Amino acid sequence: MNNATAAEFSWTNANLEDLRFQLLNLLCEVAYKEGDFLLSSGQRSTYYINGKQVTLHAQGGTGVGRILLPLVPADTVGVAGLTLGADPIVTATSVAALYEGRSLTPLIVRKEAKGHGTQAYIEGPTLPEGSSVVVLEDVVTTGKSAMQAVERLRGAGYKVDRIVTLIDRQQGGAEFYASQGLAFDTVFTIADLQAHNKTLN
Repeated sequence: MNNATAAEFSWTNANLEDLRFQLLNLLCEVAYKEGDFLLSSGQRSTYYINGKQVTLHAQGGTGVGRILLPLVPADTVGVAGLTLGADPIVTATSVAALYEGRSLTPLIVRKEAKGHGTQAYIEGPTLPEGSSVVVLEDVVTTGKSAMQAVERLRGAGYKVDRIVTLIDRQQGGAEFYASQGLAFDTVFTIADLQAHNKTLN
């Protein structure tokens, strides 16, 4: 099973252990690049992870939703994230929840309020005040990006105390969230990707 190609692998039915391995394969094959890169945080890096190469991939997106879902507490009402990186993750996780008999409302948080209509920061169904919402992210570096989503959601009256990411670059994000009183979970660390990438080359 672990040696199956992305096209052959059963992304919808595989157990989570095999799913995690195949998702790691796909991340290393299409999302992880080495070189000289400028990150959105302003830092320079010798590697870059374009998570959207996987989260906007039909099989990869399915795998991401299934692998993130167990990290979302059972009492969670909605999943949300800052556009654009979190958009496909939020959608995939809410769809995966439906197949597991759970209900998770997907919410997209804008970086700036839209300039027309309701001028809303948050797109998606309006939830009751105090609803528990988990913020999802594709890649965490300093943690400041997802924190924007937390602040907007709290400003809308939601309870937000957890961030879940696909990949942690281990560059201060976890420590920042801890200082803000936020729980933080990740599926992979950059160390996982780099170690696995070496086995593929």
